[in-house]
Amino acid sequence: KSSHARVGILNNPSSKIKEDNTAIARAILAAFLTQDNSNIKRFLGKLSKEETVKSLAAGTKITKLLIPGMDDNTFEKKYNTLGLDVIKTHQMFCQEVLKLLPGQMAVMSNGR
Repeated sequence: KSSHARVGILNNPSSKIKEDNTAIARAILAAFLTQDNSNIKRFLGKLSKEETVKSLAAGTKITKLLIPGMDDNTFEKKYNTLGLDVIKTHQMFCQEVLKLLPGQMAVMSNGR
């Protein structure tokens, strides 16, 4: 609710990291890197819906799910060039530093 809050996301997948099972994770990262806060918030809301997940699983391209106002070209370029190494680095950090099990979720506040 605060305009002073900051949000970050680390991926800690429980399965082998592949392009076909990281579409949402890569879309979230691409949005954080390319969009303004209001568009990120609306886009994350859309990505979190069950129908969006089902649509992506059925083969819908992520670019079909972008919301009005997003910088489509910048997003698409970042999404297409984001390697899986970023997600693997997140996974390694979660498991080695934060001591999370694969797939385990956590909330950090003020770095704790």
